[in-house]
Amino acid sequence: MTDLCKHVLLIGGGHAHVAVLADWARGGLPCPKATLLTPHKTLRYSGTVPGWISGQYERDAGLVDLAALAAAAGVELKLDRCVGIDPQALIAKTADGGHVSFDIASIDTGGIGRAELLLGSDPRLLDVRPIDDFVRKLDGFGSVAHSAVVGGGAAGVELAFALRNRSGGTQVTLFAGESGVLPEQSSPVRRKVARELDRQNITCIDEDVQLHDDVLRPFDLIVAALGSGAPDWPGQSGLKTSEEGFIAVDRHQRSTSHPHIFAVGDVAMRTDREVAHSGVHAVMAGPVLADNLRAAISGLQPSKVYRPRWFSLYLLSTARGEAILSYGPLAAQGKWAARLKHWIDMRWIRHYAKTGRGL
Repeated sequence: MTDLCKHVLLIGGGHAHVAVLADWARGGLPCPKATLLTPHKTLRYSGTVPGWISGQYERDAGLVDLAALAAAAGVELKLDRCVGIDPQALIAKTADGGHVSFDIASIDTGGIGRAELLLGSDPRLLDVRPIDDFVRKLDGFGSVAHSAVVGGGAAGVELAFALRNRSGGTQVTLFAGESGVLPEQSSPVRRKVARELDRQNITCIDEDVQLHDDVLRPFDLIVAALGSGAPDWPGQSGLKTSEEGFIAVDRHQRSTSHPHIFAVGDVAMRTDREVAHSGVHAVMAGPVLADNLRAAISGLQPSKVYRPRWFSLYLLSTARGEAILSYGPLAAQGKWAARLKHWIDMRWIRHYAKTGRGL
C-alpha cells in the first residue's frame, strides 16, 4: 500500500467497475480508502433483459450485487448519483447536495437515453436507458396489443423478438431506421435476422420516425433502443469531451485533460482508435482498467491497453429457444447458440456473485 494515493473514487457501478471491485476483493485494496458512488446497490446485466421479457428468466436473474462486491473489496458504498466533478479541487458533487473527495477517480456511469431528444415526449414511450428504469416501467405497463421498437441495432432486434414472445402475445413492428437492421453486421447475419423477423411476423420498416408521425398512432407501447447519449455533467465539469459529449480518454482510459481521472464504457470515448459503445467492450475493458488503476495508485504510469479483437462475438436471442451468432463475416443460428449465450451470460454473473461472497 502506498501513501501516494489516499482515496480512490469509483463513480458509477458499470460493468468495468464490477471488474475493478472484484480485482480489489481478490488482491487487496491498493490504497488506504476507496468509495463507490452509485445510485443502485445492484448492476442489472442488460444481456438478460430480453430473456426476462420473453419469460426465460425471472426479472432479477441478471443482477450483480454491487454492495456485496464493495464490502468484499473493503470499499465504502455511497448510494447517490454524481452530478458534477471538480477535477482541480478533487471533489465529486452528488445529487443530495453533498460531495466526495478523491485523489484518483474512475467514471463508469454509462450513457444516457436519447428517446425524448430524438423522438419527443409520449406516455407510451419507454427508453431502454437507464436499464433499471426500463425494466421497472415495462413491468408495470400492463396489457399491450401492438408494440413498436425504434432502433435497428442489436438491442432493438432482441427486444423486438422478446416483445413478440412476451406472455400474452403482442404484435410488433420494428422501425430500423434508414440504415436498416444491424447496419454494422455482415450480410449473412442481416439475412438471418430478416428471415427470423419474417418468420415471427414482425414487420420491419427501414425509415426514421418521430412520435408525432401518423405511423406511430396505432401502437400501445413504443420502445426506444437508440444507442447511448452523453450526460452533460462531464463537459460542464471541465473534462475534455468528444463532439458528442463523451469523456475523451487515451488508450489507457485516462482523461486526455486530467490524467488522474479515468473513464470507461458508454460515458467515454477513446481518442486513439474507434471503440463502439457496446456492453462487450465495457466488460472486456474492466480488467485493463483495474490494472491501470493499481499502477496509478502506486505512482506508476499505466501501461495496459484494451485492444478489441478484429471481430466481436454477438449472440442475438430469437426468444424462441434459438440465437443468431455473429462473428465478423460468420453467421449461424440454432438452439446450441442460445445455450452458448445462456452459458456466457450466467458465467459472468455467477463469477462476480461468488467474488462478492468471498469464494
